[in-house]
Amino acid sequence: MTHSSDRLTYMKLASVTMIWGATFVAGRYLASGVDPLLASTLRFALASAALLVFMALARIPLVRPSARQLVQLAMLGFFGIYVYNLCFFYGLHYINASRASLIVALNPAVIGLASWLLFKERLGQAKLIGIALCLGGAGAVIFSRNPKLLDGAAHAWVGDVLIFGCVVGWGAYSLFSRGLNQSLGALQTVTWSILLGTLMLTMTSALSGRLTSAAVHAIEPAQWLSLLYLGVLGSAVAYIFWYDGIRHIGATRAGVFIALNPLTAVVCGAVLLGEQLTLPMAVGGALILLGIYLCNKPLAQPQAMGI
Repeated sequence: MTHSSDRLTYMKLASVTMIWGATFVAGRYLASGVDPLLASTLRFALASAALLVFMALARIPLVRPSARQLVQLAMLGFFGIYVYNLCFFYGLHYINASRASLIVALNPAVIGLASWLLFKERLGQAKLIGIALCLGGAGAVIFSRNPKLLDGAAHAWVGDVLIFGCVVGWGAYSLFSRGLNQSLGALQTVTWSILLGTLMLTMTSALSGRLTSAAVHAIEPAQWLSLLYLGVLGSAVAYIFWYDGIRHIGATRAGVFIALNPLTAVVCGAVLLGEQLTLPMAVGGALILLGIYLCNKPLAQPQAMGI
């Protein structure tokens, strides 16, 4: 029963990270023609609408969280929606989808280190080696740049820093959902965090003058399709599956599946955007995959023994 449930969780997490791999391509496409703050706001307005429609059709009421839970949900909305997506869209102005997805592949290592520091989760030798390989692989991608990528991109390091901001935001979103996931469930936690994050984005967008009817009307049909993909699949569906996975197998074990992000993004970037996978990217990606495998392998052994 447990193995069957785990397999379903693994399938969900694998599908989520494949969806997220393609979000880098959709985000890169939008970054060239739509203001990043406006794109973030519209993405999560669509995600909020999709979640509320789903809950209405499924006749699932939106629970009323306690004051303490509301503060926690607002923090999740701030880090996982507001910070993550501003870093995501602004970062993709400076670097391509493949490189951005490989930086985001640092997530499992960051989550593992944060779990050790904050929750005293034990780190064995294999896990430490795995984290080192993840960091080394990302370094190979960022610092061993192809000269072609540097052409006209003198400030590419800004993109690197912003995309690493995604890693920090997502780490906080994954780690600090523990209690809420158990008490409210994945659907309620995701819905509330997205609604609150969307409110933050909308207020910032409106106050900065980016959210105007003229700007919305200027968005082309193909760009709306990208926003729909990002909002409905890349946010509403994927976030629910992600939190459900964390609830079943924990943040660190769920984090291993983020390794699939760069593989999907590289393929999509090559097919749809004409981006090239360079040797440093390939070597860095391989190191990240190996590192994430080592990070998570020890965690599977005790469970298999029934502990």
